[in-house]
Amino acid sequence: MIKNVYTIGFMLFIATMVVFFGMYFFGMNTDYFDNTMLMNSFVMPVIYLAGAYISVNSLRKAGIRMGFREGFGRAFKPMFFGGFLSVLTMFLFLNFVDPAAKDLLNFQYLERQKIEMDNEYNKAKPILKTEEQKAELETEYQQNKLRISHEMTKDKDFFSFRQFTYYFAAILVFYVILSTFFASFFRSRSEL
Repeated sequence: MIKNVYTIGFMLFIATMVVFFGMYFFGMNTDYFDNTMLMNSFVMPVIYLAGAYISVNSLRKAGIRMGFREGFGRAFKPMFFGGFLSVLTMFLFLNFVDPAAKDLLNFQYLERQKIEMDNEYNKAKPILKTEEQKAELETEYQQNKLRISHEMTKDKDFFSFRQFTYYFAAILVFYVILSTFFASFFRSRSEL
């Protein structure tokens, strides 16, 4: 039986929500933002890779010939459907159900930016030779410090609808690349 791409997409949505709420309930601590970034970088791509593989491979196992377009569609549609539902659900949850979690993520994101900025500054300072370079580094450091200060970022929302739109656009690039790979690899050999 050929699995419906929307069924596979819904399974991807369920898997994403299990990971999201697993992190929410068991991983909300001082490293919540870092842990979610690790999950998004290493766990979620594997889940979506598996979903695309199941979708394309089920068609191939059924003996149906597919060209590049069919293979691309079979890989892309479930990822798009599951990803869209997931991003929409996360947006609604963080903005309307638990805004405190969103505030925590915003705070930890800014703290991470400050730590990275300080680390870069401390690494670059001893390396520089001339006073001109040191003055330029100091000026840039002070400007960046001001840019991410509490006063400048107190009303910033890194998890607004606009930001989620940007995140989803970046995710779509991953889906397109992955779908292109699957379409190229699984297309019928007579199509070559």
